[in-house]
Amino acid sequence: MPTLQIRKLPGHIYQALKEAAEQERRSLSQQAIIILAKGLDIPLDFSERRRKLLENIKKESHFFEKWADVDVTSWVREDRENR
Repeated sequence: MPTLQIRKLPGHIYQALKEAAEQERRSLSQQAIIILAKGLDIPLDFSERRRKLLENIKKESHFFEKWADVDVTSWVREDRENR
């Protein structure tokens, strides 16, 4: 994923971004991405990304079939008991 560094960012803009991030309980980076996307009129459609991810998981489900009947919680319990 690309990164962006902004030099000579005016203090009042930084402060406004920081306050907005705090109000929304986001990091500065997350808030900046959302504001940039809104300013550029680019939708942040996470549902489409999620749909594609689930589609890929379903395509690869045959890799997980051999583990379908395994009781993983018993492995965790056993590991905790043997510490």
